[in-house]
Amino acid sequence: MRRILVTGARGQLGSQLLRCAEDKGLQAAGVGSAELDITDRDAVDRWVEPDAVVINCAAYTAVDGAESDEAAARAVNEIGARNLAAACSRAGAGLIQVSTDYVFAGDRAGDAAVPYEADDPTGPRSVYGRTKLAGERAVHAELPSAQIVRTAWVYTGTAGGSSGAGADFVATMLRLERERDTVRVVDDQMGAPTYSVDLAAGLLELACTGGRGVTTLHATNAGSATRFDLARAVFAEVGADPERVQPCSSAEFAKPAPRPAYSVLSPRSWEAAGLTPLRPWWEALADALARLG
Repeated sequence: MRRILVTGARGQLGSQLLRCAEDKGLQAAGVGSAELDITDRDAVDRWVEPDAVVINCAAYTAVDGAESDEAAARAVNEIGARNLAAACSRAGAGLIQVSTDYVFAGDRAGDAAVPYEADDPTGPRSVYGRTKLAGERAVHAELPSAQIVRTAWVYTGTAGGSSGAGADFVATMLRLERERDTVRVVDDQMGAPTYSVDLAAGLLELACTGGRGVTTLHATNAGSATRFDLARAVFAEVGADPERVQPCSSAEFAKPAPRPAYSVLSPRSWEAAGLTPLRPWWEALADALARLG
């Protein structure tokens, strides 16, 4: 059993990975940005050990903030990822780089609205997406055997996630259900809601099995939904009237960074790697909210 090192371990996904690894009896350690700045090449070299598997969850994820601070986003998402890949190459360690649906243009519509395959052309429209794609390319340039795992719409459902780092969409809907009579949610962004617990289990399975050497994979809960659909499902699951959620367009909530209108990711690459498919998103959501009580 190879030792697992989780970077970005104080974030939503990283902290869940450590919890899941403990439950499975796996040997895993985690470091947050205060302990390891992945933009520091020498520091990265000190942490990466031979025959380990590094799961890189460290990322600059302030999608709107990146539009005005590309240097900060690139430092973590590209340079930091390259440092980890280079260190893993020198040490003989494995690397799983967590990436995002934002690497795609997200402009599919009508008959063209089919899930993105792992080898489809990319075309990010935001600084965040461009820096994450640059990170993917840097990782594969330094360590061709590294595995890129793109995911989307990750949530835990707790205020501040599991690390206090900021509320996810599901947590925000739970809060708004308590505070407002009605909530307006965009109905023109479609993706795949992904429960952090399920994603963490999938990443650990990949770390333990090697995924048949598949190097670019997509991992989300099965199915698709708009943000509006997801919000209504949250309301319904907690016994609130879903009619209190009202649809609107993205134009009504203009933000600095464009959001993909369609970014559903195909599970075909995940299945080709022999990995356990992630369950439908609505089943995962029900489980997540049940756990919250």
